[in-house]
Amino acid sequence: MELKIPPPVVLLSCALIMKLMPEIWQVTFSLSLIIGIICLAIIIDIWCLFAFFQQKTTASPLSPSKTSTLITSGIYRFSRNPMYLSLAFYLIAWGLWLGNVTALIGVILFCLYITYFQIIPEERHLENLFGDKYLQYKKSVRRWI
Repeated sequence: MELKIPPPVVLLSCALIMKLMPEIWQVTFSLSLIIGIICLAIIIDIWCLFAFFQQKTTASPLSPSKTSTLITSGIYRFSRNPMYLSLAFYLIAWGLWLGNVTALIGVILFCLYITYFQIIPEERHLENLFGDKYLQYKKSVRRWI
């Protein structure tokens, strides 16, 4: 990978940036909405980990060489990167909790960073590892949602 910064570290960095953003546009969001988004992220995480466990392959984005199976079922029918999607949902919930609409820029920064420095290098690796099977999957399933 281009950079070996673990996605959770990127998440925490973006969360900190969001906290430090100027409070230009303050809005109060429903706690139910925030909890709902967090629950959605947790469900996605569990669904992903279950798929990796079922296929007996690694879920670690830092050890792509340990990838043994291309997972295309379950939640991976809808998103090629549901684990990163769940991290984005956590950041959305955090931004809503902060009540600072401006802070949601952190979600955009996270998605851009993860796309260019994590997902695209992972895609190259998966293409080399799985060839046409991955290319077909890539054509039929979106990167995020």
